[in-house]
Formats: sequence, C-alpha cells, structure tokens
Amino acid sequence: MQIEVTEVGVEEIHPLRELHRQAMNCQIIHDSLHRRGFTQSYLVRVGARVAGYGAITSGEDRHRVFPRGIVKEFYLLPEYRGDAVPLFGEFVRTSHATRICAQSNDPLLSLMLYDFAEGITSDVIIFHDFLTSHLTLPDGVFLPGVPANGKDGEWVIEVSGEVVAWGGFTTHYNPPYGDIYMATAEPHRRRGYASFLIQQLKRVCYEAGRRPAARCNAGNLGSRKALENAGLFPCGRLLEGAIRDARIETP
Repeated sequence: MQIEVTEVGVEEIHPLRELHRQAMNCQIIHDSLHRRGFTQSYLVRVGARVAGYGAITSGEDRHRVFPRGIVKEFYLLPEYRGDAVPLFGEFVRTSHATRICAQSNDPLLSLMLYDFAEGITSDVIIFHDFLTSHLTLPDGVFLPGVPANGKDGEWVIEVSGEVVAWGGFTTHYNPPYGDIYMATAEPHRRRGYASFLIQQLKRVCYEAGRRPAARCNAGNLGSRKALENAGLFPCGRLLEGAIRDARIETP
C-alpha cells in the first residue's frame, strides 16, 4: 500500500472536516484552533486517492496553551478505516507529532490514542443536553448581565438586588453548539443558584439557535453536579497521552 502524507493549507481539508463534524455529531473541543491558525493540516493519500486528513497543533498559540505537535484530529473515509494503523503511523512520522489529544466520543482517534500513546490522562469531562429540568428559584431572578455589576457574564442571577451567579455561552465551537460557562460567588454556593442559572442559559442558548453543551474539570464535583441537575450529562472525556518512542513501528 502506497501511503503519502502531505502538509496542506487548512482550506484543503475543509470538506473532509465537515464530514468529520457530521460523524462526530457533538461539540468538538478546540474546534476553533483551525480557523485561528493554530494547527497544521495534512492530507492522507493511498495511491493517488485522498483517504483522509490529520491535524496537529502548530505551536503558534500566543498563550502557549497548545505546544506544537499535538494530534487534534484524524479522519479517514470509511473505505480506508480498516488500514487506520499504518495510515496514522505515517501521519505521525510525517508530522513529527509527539502527543495525541482525543475526545472519547471520537471512535477513530480514541483507538489511535490507545494504540500509539502511553501515560494517558483524562482531566476534562464533556457534557451534552440530555433532559429538560424544571428547577425553580423563588428568591432569585434571571436577568441580562449589566457591565456595572463587574461580572464576566452575559446573564446573572440576582437575589435581593445582589448578583450571586453569572454566566453565558460561547459560540466559537463547531455549529450548532454553544458552550455554557458559569460561576457562583463563593458566599452563595451550594444553594442551587448555579443549576438554575444553567437551566436558564440552556433556554436562551436554544433560542439563539444553538445546542447547549459544556465541559468541566474532572475534579470539579460542584460544577459537575450543577450541570447534571440542569439536565446536562457527560457524553465524553478529553483524553491525552504521549506518543511512544517506538512510534516508528506500527503497533
């Protein structure tokens, strides 16, 4: 089998990325890295035919959150998935990738992670909207955020005129997903404000034509409970591991 992996511009993998997005059918963490210029793209060919693509971080992230060489995406057309291991191995060799970061709900890249990587960790939980909650908050009011409140949020919960929680949703992920974020002032935690806020943020997210999603650190039990109380349930994990030194040899 003649395998060729070639670095290309991100626009050349766009049609394949759309197929990947459709197949994932969920929020793709770090989806915006591509259009922000923080990835390097590679076409994978078998003979003269396109078989798929891969993408690694370029190291151009000015905040240095994503050093160069992390595999972020790997997608193959159905007829080539039976040869995923040698195709991924050639992609790794050509791109000089050193790590793999995969969502557990991405079947292909997760398989490559377990075949090629070691020291795998899982620090982030990914949530999707699973059910509609019916929480009430008799002493609280859900309002648009006001800059004078000094809170970093599009919406707030006020109790007796005091802002006790704030949040919103970002839309820089793959459409149609909106990523919900929130925070509660420390003196007001564990009173149900966060869950009620998330419930209301889900509503305005849908009204804006977005599907609510969220993520949180795996160790943040308070945030996880608040998300689940509001009907957002785990749908995956963000997994990361270092590519083994013996990566030149296929597993």
